[in-house]
Amino acid sequence: MKISTRVVTPAIKFILSLICRIDAREMRSIPKTGPLIIVTNHVNFLEAPIVYSYLYPRYAVGLVKRETWDNTFLGALADVWNSIPIDRESTDLTAMRKALEALDRGAILILAPEGTRSGHGRLQKGHGGIIQLALRSGVPILPIAHSGGERFWENLRSFRRTSFTVRVGRPFRLVPPTASRSVPRSVREAMTEAVMNRVSILLPERQRGAYPNPGSASTGPIEFIDLD
Repeated sequence: MKISTRVVTPAIKFILSLICRIDAREMRSIPKTGPLIIVTNHVNFLEAPIVYSYLYPRYAVGLVKRETWDNTFLGALADVWNSIPIDRESTDLTAMRKALEALDRGAILILAPEGTRSGHGRLQKGHGGIIQLALRSGVPILPIAHSGGERFWENLRSFRRTSFTVRVGRPFRLVPPTASRSVPRSVREAMTEAVMNRVSILLPERQRGAYPNPGSASTGPIEFIDLD
């Protein structure tokens, strides 16, 4: 592990503690070993450093929009955390390959199926890229949802700390209708819906957005599992 990671990550965690009250106790249940895909909601820049720093020292990488490297500081931070750049405008096979390689090495892969920040904190429709990653790798999915970050900029202007809460859901695997890893579009859409509902159920009702009734939704093609 890079020495820069050992220096930078605790420093970022300390800085975050100065501007936020972070309740990430549920993240203690995340296994210390083994590959895992974490899916989370995407509100602003804040959740990535919080989730990553509270996973540390687990080996974790994130799928990060390519434009992040246009910002010198954020690009440097993404490099320290071994982030994988992804082109959101096309099917990025290079990013897919690197993500699968990271999972094969036992990493936690962090991604936000919404694909873009909401700003307002209400869950947006998810994209299906996670489905191919999960089916091809066979790796369990762990839903995480965070709330409070949508008030960050307002609080910062008022010199108030932001209360940030992280919830961790039940791990599961996707269950395709056949042994083939290639599934029809309708099945991929049902799987994406099921994944997003597992994120939504962890959020306050006001933030469930495009997935307002996760408790009454069918779990669909997923199988809950226990992680060691």
